[in-house]
Amino acid sequence: MPESSTTPNPQATARKPWTCPFCPMLCDDITLAPTDDRRLAAPSTACPRLAASLASYSPQDANRKPAIDGQDTDLASALSHATAILSNAHRPLFGGLTTDVAGARALYELAAHCGAILDHLHGDTLADSNRALQDRGSFFTTLSEVRSRADLVIVFACEPSRRYPRFYERAIRDDRDVSVVFVGCDIDKAANARAESITPTTDPFDTLALWSAHVEGGRPIPVAELVALTERITKAQYTAFIYEPAMLPTRHAALAIEALQRIVKAINRTARAGALALTGDDGAASVNQTIAWLSGFPSRTRVAYGLPLDHDAHRYRTETLLSRGEIDALLWVSSFAPEPLPASLDDDVPAIILGHPSTQLPARKGPTVFIPVATPGIDSGGHLFRVDTSVVAQLSAARDVDLPTVAAIASQLAQARRPS
Repeated sequence: MPESSTTPNPQATARKPWTCPFCPMLCDDITLAPTDDRRLAAPSTACPRLAASLASYSPQDANRKPAIDGQDTDLASALSHATAILSNAHRPLFGGLTTDVAGARALYELAAHCGAILDHLHGDTLADSNRALQDRGSFFTTLSEVRSRADLVIVFACEPSRRYPRFYERAIRDDRDVSVVFVGCDIDKAANARAESITPTTDPFDTLALWSAHVEGGRPIPVAELVALTERITKAQYTAFIYEPAMLPTRHAALAIEALQRIVKAINRTARAGALALTGDDGAASVNQTIAWLSGFPSRTRVAYGLPLDHDAHRYRTETLLSRGEIDALLWVSSFAPEPLPASLDDDVPAIILGHPSTQLPARKGPTVFIPVATPGIDSGGHLFRVDTSVVAQLSAARDVDLPTVAAIASQLAQARRPS
């Protein structure tokens, strides 16, 4: 392979701005630069998540070969073996699904030819958010609205900067007088505004139950801090509620989201407020939106040409399917990071891995095909939904490495599965 395909593209790295694909904030003000060892870096951006993600890429990625059962091979042979695995499967699972919109569209088409179930790496969080939306609806807000309008920001039971290091920088302007109140958690030290914490050790469900009773029914409650906060909300110009679904109690997280949304709805009878869920990592929002466009259902749906669509957020959970031995093949997609195969996957189940070029292949008994794929925003262009799902960001390649996209591989596999 020519040397130019193993090094960053000077024109791509110099292009401004570059959009980071590694978290759903999709920061679009970043300038990349090649390092002395021909890697990529963002020297002007203080984001540990971006730095860690870029460190997983190497100039040697262009030399990574497809593999069959751990042995290097060519792409045509890998595709042939992958096609055979899918042709012999009666109930395959397409898991991981960390890809962009084009990848999700192509995987959906392939799934329809195979009768496959689609579930994302962050399927549990998606299912909780989907269930709350389906059952109760939501008052959404956007990053732009928070930044331009909110004078009171309420962070519920999470530490945004832990997973989204630039959240406050992107959501709160330095030139505006904004108060941040952390409810059910300690103050996030990264908050760059006037901040305070109330009820940091109280169970989130207890806090929501009491607060809801006060906001919705006007009932007296024994928590003066929540009463005072409610008064502040009624006087604020705009209140933004920030929560992180993945950080809510694992059991019944959907109920916590519903309760928080009920509070936001009740507030909107007399004031203005909206909620922003910090979620959608690894293309989760993009995949969920794409599957919903194409099927009318969110992820955890089984699709097959000629058969009714079947959505079940409980039965089609990856861990449930694997622990019960209900699938006979796994197509695992991990284009943003080298995500390992699920630990609960039976060693004999055939697996196809469309993975990050630095993926370490496990030793397995069952047939295993690996195809290294491009990362959207690093090796190829693409599109991702931002955290507020109101913006679709266009991605540009940051280097010149000749790896196939997830969409290209899925399309070739779908072509091979179509009836002649």
